[in-house]
Amino acid sequence: MGEEVQNKQVILKDYVTGYPKESDMYIKTSIIKLQVPQGSNAILVKNLYLSCDPVMQFQMRKAEKHLSGYYYFTPGSSINGFGVAKVLDSRNPNFSAGDLVWGTTGWEEYSLIERPNWLYKIHHTDIPLSYYTGILGMPGITAFAGIYEVGSPKKGECVFISAASGAVGQLAGQFAKLLGCYVVGSAGSQEKVDLLKNKLGFDDAFNYKEEPDLDAALKRCFPNGIDLYFEQVGGKMLDAVLLNMKIHGRIIICGMISQYNISEPEPLKKIMQIAFKRLSIKGFTHRDHHHLYPKLLETVLPYIREKKIVYVEDIVEGIENGPEALVGLFSGRNFGKQIVAVAHE
Repeated sequence: MGEEVQNKQVILKDYVTGYPKESDMYIKTSIIKLQVPQGSNAILVKNLYLSCDPVMQFQMRKAEKHLSGYYYFTPGSSINGFGVAKVLDSRNPNFSAGDLVWGTTGWEEYSLIERPNWLYKIHHTDIPLSYYTGILGMPGITAFAGIYEVGSPKKGECVFISAASGAVGQLAGQFAKLLGCYVVGSAGSQEKVDLLKNKLGFDDAFNYKEEPDLDAALKRCFPNGIDLYFEQVGGKMLDAVLLNMKIHGRIIICGMISQYNISEPEPLKKIMQIAFKRLSIKGFTHRDHHHLYPKLLETVLPYIREKKIVYVEDIVEGIENGPEALVGLFSGRNFGKQIVAVAHE
């Protein structure tokens, strides 16, 4: 087990401002020993799948005030994120060689993980392992918490989901449909709109880039207003939604992707609607809801096996193509959950 192998890594060149570019990262090949050092509590893993997530752009920045609970990348070192891996060696009592795990790992072929407290063992291997970067990983927890715990839509309610074809949105919409809601999504291309309506079972969808008037688009889809808005976009979309919420409607916010890389956030012009309509607005993140993971598995595994839920993935082969895949996330180039396949076993 103590053999030395080459280890391709994705290295952050320097701190990033604005959208990350491929040139902000480079591929380096180092040597790693496939053995955990004596006296360590670490595990050594072979990475199989890596998850491309929007939050990674913040982790590339030199932040004056770091977001609580987030790990920031260091120039000259490999970036990291959620992934699926196989344990090759362990000196940690919770993991054994041969275990499959998901959680935080390095963007490299092999990772020595000193503190594997953000790793979860994979027990259900009849499901594609890549699903543990998405529907059975962080995006799944986000969508599940948003619909079943934070937003709690009731049968017959009208639900709107922005960025609906992404890793979280596609699941939130299907969860709301399974609860008996009327569900509409917005996305950034006709192909993605067709996916929402024809494959994912949304009642309606629209391409926000082709709509000259978002308020009119929402009135067309929700003639009687919106009960629950699952917010991932912000800006002009949020303004239009505020005009179309029902009285006592709820807005739950887990992201605002339109605002991440502009020097001055767009001002909200319709904010008085919050008072006029007595709206409830709540922010949330997966980080507060990992206790729901057993419930997520219990609920979602049967849906996957019975094909009651569809999960769309965009898988890129090879760690050397990781930077391109990650950067493509911010221009909407991906079709479904963006994943980098490092190895298939």
